[in-house]
Formats: sequence, structure tokens, C-alpha cells
Amino acid sequence: QVPLVESGGGLVQAGGSLRLSCAASRRTFATYATGWFRQAPGKERELVARSRSSNEVPYYADSVKGRFIITRNKAGNTIYQQMNNLEPEDTDVYYCAGQRVGSSTYDSWGQGTQVTASS
Repeated sequence: QVPLVESGGGLVQAGGSLRLSCAASRRTFATYATGWFRQAPGKERELVARSRSSNEVPYYADSVKGRFIITRNKAGNTIYQQMNNLEPEDTDVYYCAGQRVGSSTYDSWGQGTQVTASS
């Protein structure tokens, strides 16, 4: 597992934007597949975006397609999620995650950051 530290959540009005960051302290994270999840109280964690490699088109949930973008810095140790045109339905706790090569599950998780879009 690689420790991941998230930042960038907050409160915005509907239609606004936020950018989440997820920083890893180990270089091996550059080889990990990465994802962003979100979870509301009492609900299951939902995959929002996933990036397996620079050669593969990222996956986005239908609910965020065209509004959210997952990227990674050149060093590979930080991932981002740009969230545009936020809707009240996007209000959740967001988690970044990493999946090491050969693993069938995400085994590194951020601490979670609250995103609230007010109507």
C-alpha cells in the first residue's frame, strides 16, 4: 500500500468547479492504475473515473462524463480530478485510489475529501 493524501474539496455553488488532488509519497505509485470514487452516507462507494495507463482512454461514469477529467502529473506521483459544472447530485465524499500492478483490487486509498455543490 502507498499512503495517499487528498486535498481540494470544498463548497461551491451549482455550476462551479473544483479540482481534487491526490499525492503519493512513493515513486512506485507512478506504475499504479488510479481511480476516483465517491460515497454518500448509507450508500455504496461509486467509481467515478479511472485511469489505467497513459495509453488507455480513461473511464468515466455516465453521471460525470463530459464534466470530470482525471489526470496525472509528469512524475506520476499525483493524480487530479477536475470537476466542472458541479451539480447538487455530485455532493459526496470523494476518495482517490491506487491499484498496483498485478492486483485485482484497489489497495491504496486516500482519506476522503468532502465536495458540496449547493443549489
